[in-house]
Amino acid sequence: MLTKKILLKAGLLGGSLLLVPAALADADLAHRDDLSPRDRARVARVLADPDDWSKAEPFEPMQGGAATHTKRVNANAFSFPSANISFEEQQTFALGNGLFRKFWVASPSSTQASDGLGPLYNARSCQGCHLKDGRGHPPAQGEEPVSLFLRLSVPPKTEEERARLAGGHALVLPEPTYGTQFQTFAVTGLAAEGRLEVSYTERPVVLGDGTRVMLREPSYTVSDLAYGPMAGDVMMSPRVAPQMVGLGLLEAIHPGDIEAMADPDDADGDGISGRVSRVLDPETGEMTIGRFGWKASERSVRSQSAGAFAGDIGISTPDVPRDHGDCMPAQTACFEMPSGTQPRLGDTEAPDPVMDLVTFYSQNLALPARRNPGDPQVLAGKKIFHDLGCASCHRPKYVTSRKVEVPAHRFQLIWPYTDMLLHDMGEGLADNRPAGTATGREWRTAPLWGIGLTETVSGQQSYLHDGRARTLEEAVLWHAGEAEAARDGYAALEKRDRDALIRFLESL
Repeated sequence: MLTKKILLKAGLLGGSLLLVPAALADADLAHRDDLSPRDRARVARVLADPDDWSKAEPFEPMQGGAATHTKRVNANAFSFPSANISFEEQQTFALGNGLFRKFWVASPSSTQASDGLGPLYNARSCQGCHLKDGRGHPPAQGEEPVSLFLRLSVPPKTEEERARLAGGHALVLPEPTYGTQFQTFAVTGLAAEGRLEVSYTERPVVLGDGTRVMLREPSYTVSDLAYGPMAGDVMMSPRVAPQMVGLGLLEAIHPGDIEAMADPDDADGDGISGRVSRVLDPETGEMTIGRFGWKASERSVRSQSAGAFAGDIGISTPDVPRDHGDCMPAQTACFEMPSGTQPRLGDTEAPDPVMDLVTFYSQNLALPARRNPGDPQVLAGKKIFHDLGCASCHRPKYVTSRKVEVPAHRFQLIWPYTDMLLHDMGEGLADNRPAGTATGREWRTAPLWGIGLTETVSGQQSYLHDGRARTLEEAVLWHAGEAEAARDGYAALEKRDRDALIRFLESL
């Protein structure tokens, strides 16, 4: 059983961590303006790669630092609060949980505090897409797409439009009739935008030992368009809802750590050229780091949540005060539907403190403790993961900033396995739809923590931005572009070593 003492150590709050020379620490971590020289030495020590791959590293089971929960692993494994928040904060978390699960209804309704759904929407609640706070999946044949949605945009045609995009004043330009997201549901009395259908073509990949793996390549079509044809140059990008755990800890990674890993011109010649996503912060008017979303186009957990309220559910908030969600001017019937704003409650359909509560909840969904990090097969897979170069993008660990707002997230040793950067993943995964500073071939390195519990929490396995991969092996084999060498290295492994790598991923 993991003790409170271990929990505290995992957060770097106690214990005797071996030190490295302060000069070395300063050279490696000069960008960490939140750390003293002594802190830098401690952090440099714990972030170094292990000397001994035959055993788990100190604190490795506690992948979310002191926030990690150690409760029984089952379908609710992603729904527990950070283990190191106070009793009062647990109450805030519970209130946010209620709002995250809340079913919104069409206006007008007798339940006025829940009014405002749509009028066009993809889900009636946050939980509807992030079932049990896990990742979404593409629809089965004949099933409506709920946790997979289709992003829309068109390329710029004027200097003014190009300037808006270049200046960060818009991430994309909406499709003129259907906006930035295809809405497959609508309130009573209004037509949904249409139907989204997914079909697959399977193709074999032959590994070095002759093993055949079938990869399925998706194709997306829209039909029954209720508001006229789409633009001929529309760009479409399918997305499944990502898992929710650990978001606040990712937000707590020091910006200097992210920028220090960027190598946009591949100056070191290793074939990896990660770029920092830049998005406009409307509060300061300055460009800041994008951390969230499949293309790292959201700067914070709060901005991501507000965008989802508006785009997915059609609920306005003080951050995104659009009562009619993603309705476009051409959809006049949509704007004729009643708003759910209740003046006695506030100026939007989800007035304060809804965003505060949902944000806190989303920031404090805890990572479960690692399973079997000291298992010999898991350790062998971990070594292979590093040897193949996977850790070049899926960076294993960080120590979070001392300056972040949430005390429970400060100075924590965490193991998210991401560099938070944009990488060219090759033509096979390209959506050919730029968003913000991300190109149509680039994706943010997805964090791997929690990935081994996908089936346990979500009831099925589906990986990558559109859920096309049905197994972790398929997900690896879809990697290309900057990850091509690592993928080819995996394909050349003996089955024993491939099994070890997958077993390692399943332990996360």
